[in-house]
Amino acid sequence: MNDGVNGVALAVFIIFFLAVTVMGFLASRWRKAENEHSLDEWGLGGRSFGTWVTWFLLGGDLYTAYTFVAVPAAIYAAGAAGFFAVPYTILVYPLIFTFLPRLWSVSHKHGYVTTSDFVRGRFGSKGLSLAVAVTGILATMPYIALQLVGIQAVLDVMGVGGGENTNWFVKDLPLLIAFGVLAAYTYSSGLRAPALIAFVKDTLIYIVIAVAIIYIPIKLGGFDDVFGAASEKYTAAKAGGLVPLEAGQWTYATLALGSALALFMYPHSITATLSSRSREVIRRNTTLLPLYSLMLGLLALLGFMAIAAGVKVTNPQLAIPQLFEDMFPSWFAGVAFAAIGIGALVPAAIMSIAAANLFTRNIYKDFIKPDATPAQETKVSKLVSLLVKVGALVFVLTMDKTVAINFQLLGGIWILQTFPALVGGLFTRWFHRWALLAGWAVGMIYGTLAAYGVASPTQKHFGGSAKEIPGIGEIGYIGLTAFVLNVVVTVVLTFALKAAKVPDGVDETSPEDYTADAGDPGVQVELPPATAGTTH
Repeated sequence: MNDGVNGVALAVFIIFFLAVTVMGFLASRWRKAENEHSLDEWGLGGRSFGTWVTWFLLGGDLYTAYTFVAVPAAIYAAGAAGFFAVPYTILVYPLIFTFLPRLWSVSHKHGYVTTSDFVRGRFGSKGLSLAVAVTGILATMPYIALQLVGIQAVLDVMGVGGGENTNWFVKDLPLLIAFGVLAAYTYSSGLRAPALIAFVKDTLIYIVIAVAIIYIPIKLGGFDDVFGAASEKYTAAKAGGLVPLEAGQWTYATLALGSALALFMYPHSITATLSSRSREVIRRNTTLLPLYSLMLGLLALLGFMAIAAGVKVTNPQLAIPQLFEDMFPSWFAGVAFAAIGIGALVPAAIMSIAAANLFTRNIYKDFIKPDATPAQETKVSKLVSLLVKVGALVFVLTMDKTVAINFQLLGGIWILQTFPALVGGLFTRWFHRWALLAGWAVGMIYGTLAAYGVASPTQKHFGGSAKEIPGIGEIGYIGLTAFVLNVVVTVVLTFALKAAKVPDGVDETSPEDYTADAGDPGVQVELPPATAGTTH
């Protein structure tokens, strides 16, 4: 790793960073709303985005800077098992094709801003809605922190901030500046800022990957040499070569399936979805988004290239930035670093908005100030989005990066436990609200305790997300095991509660709400000032 600053790369990085900063602030004038003081406008972009904006926005919040850094880093450090991210992104799109259009329809009909809004309306339960909201916020916080980890990895490789002995403020100043800019334009422009910047972010990422997948192998002697070097390393380390070891196949399969089920449970995924202007936009996007899976597969190959290039780093998260530094001309390394840096800003903005919307709608409005006006909701959401980002920044600056990664894995276990209430509720009213709450609690408790008992070389607790599956004996993804327990408890208790004739909550939705489109009579596209922020 270079000890000095790569001036050319840094200059290119700064130019792109300044460009997207200007775009972030100008986004407040893009499709300017008549009434900016509502969560429909600040938090959902006016629910007005078409196919291409939605495609870039969803891609922007699903394929993050951390994806750019972590997926090939997993290949670099652990071998082909790191490819689990590719099949799970393939599995997820047929799944979301079945339920996202239904969620969009019912949310537009009733003015729902969050998944917890839907759960409250569907099951008539503020308690269950609160559980979903708290889970979403907890799962999102470490995810935001990892975006800052991605920026920090790029800054480290460029030599910005000085060495380990540098004063902490000087060392972290570039990250603090990036955070300040992100916080400012998110507060000002809301969801429109990441939506506009996502065009730049994804274009840069596609260019960098296209160049990398051709240019780097040519410099290394071709793909035969790349795969040969990787195979030698894995074989020597007894890591199974280019194929996962048989002992790890259950882990690979359950992690891929569990991750696919969890991906669109995250609040930021739903926020981007609900910002679309019609049901058909969502359907079209579920068929277009697999193009990102192709990009992800090519991105993963960079892990093999880092091995073949002889990249040596103590932290695998630095492997790909260091590969770019070593292999590309300085000016194009700056472009690649900008792609990663901007790839952090877009999802971090969406995630903070999504978490803030959950707090505002399902904690502040439901339990603290039920008579909050739309303007008050928007103000609270803006402030909370700042607090969420501050929390993520403190997390990154005060804790080891491995801790941030492992807490993000824990967040995936948690968010999967909201699947029965959200997706189940979109297709059936059969589940009892108290059974869903009990199932959620069992899944959360088991998943947390099981993850607590997993150790790693650097951590005594929360050292991973895989453990022996009870009754099977194979090592599998803790989140999927917790999910199965969640579903079993929910089904059994639903039978018991219905048999005991325990009253269920009132469902404010009707069957036709789940297939309604924006142009249908009665569909609420924009709430009038007198009733904005309420559900019907």
